Amino acid sequence: MSQVYWYQRENAAQGCPCLFLDRDGVVVEEVNYLHRVEDVRILVGAAELITSARARGWAVGLITNQAGIGRGYYDWTAFSTVHDEIVARLGVGPEPFDFVAACGAHPEAMAPFHRIANHSWRKPNAGMLTMAVNALNLDLAASVLIGDQLSDLHAGAAAHVGHIIHVATGHGNLHTKDAAAFAAKHPGSVSLVADLTEARMHLGW
Repeated sequence: MSQVYWYQRENAAQGCPCLFLDRDGVVVEEVNYLHRVEDVRILVGAAELITSARARGWAVGLITNQAGIGRGYYDWTAFSTVHDEIVARLGVGPEPFDFVAACGAHPEAMAPFHRIANHSWRKPNAGMLTMAVNALNLDLAASVLIGDQLSDLHAGAAAHVGHIIHVATGHGNLHTKDAAAFAAKHPGSVSLVADLTEARMHLGW
């Protein structure tokens, strides 16, 4: 962990495909700057998707922008506490994720060390993904990224993730037209689905 970003490795997966998941609006309900455990609500299909990925020998990782850190709404201790609550509520074991990567940098951050306009870890940049790829020797061509915002899609494309899925949960329903336009520019590698349950069916899991 640093003041700007967080990287936590929990398991020892190596050389396998990875299911990269955005957090807010994908795994948990979007509540805008989630930082209280009482606001954690797991979205339908999240536990089943993670279980399916792990059963296939895939790594599973969270990659999340945390502008609330930069804006001073909460700190990394609150982030860690919320993460522990997410793990508990998923109910799929003590270590459902192989890694957690988060970026607190933001161009309008309160603290100067967070006020970074284009931090390499902040999506749409691919820094969080490439960190995990380098640490775990992941098979990117066979990997999948799921997100609800265009920044997720761009990060996946920048990292050359094999397949990218946009879900309409969270902020996703606000970006369906732009996501469709993005998919049209990346034929065969981007899919649009309603939620994680449909994503799992789309993957044949």
